[in-house]
Amino acid sequence: MAGTKKVKVRQVASPARRKHDQRETLIGLGLNRIDRIAELPDTAATRGMIAKVQHLVRVVEGEDR
Repeated sequence: MAGTKKVKVRQVASPARRKHDQRETLIGLGLNRIDRIAELPDTAATRGMIAKVQHLVRVVEGEDR
């Protein structure tokens, strides 16, 4: 499984004043603070979680910061 595709996700907004399940989704993605980056396997489940909180995260394509 060395060739497993990965996706990097960065949290860009706070989950404050959002629904509780969106906060739980961020925690499931390994994000809990703004500007934190998580590298996750590129699976349908991960993509679904990203879609659920797309207004709070960005997919990083090799961007350095």
